[in-house]
Amino acid sequence: MAKPANLGLPLAAALDRSEPLTGLLRRLAESKARYEAIAELLPPGLRVDTRPGPLDETQWVLLVGHAAAAAKLRQMLPSFKQALLERGWDGPEIRIKILPRSR
Repeated sequence: MAKPANLGLPLAAALDRSEPLTGLLRRLAESKARYEAIAELLPPGLRVDTRPGPLDETQWVLLVGHAAAAAKLRQMLPSFKQALLERGWDGPEIRIKILPRSR
């Protein structure tokens, strides 16, 4: 049986050489760091229903499992903004989106 052909660069090296992928990884890491900065403000019941979502120049999205959680998070937006500002993040706007339930 023949050995598989070398398919090129290892994944990490390919990621390092691709500006779009590097930018995506940077935004994913920042979204996670922002979430960690506000997670302590979330009641335990909401923490399990909330995940960090996409981040770009115009918005950062928090993903939630249901409408009641989204409503509560919207009430907490001023606290989130303050916590992020205290850690050096000024903007972008925080949006709350409900994830459709998978079947």
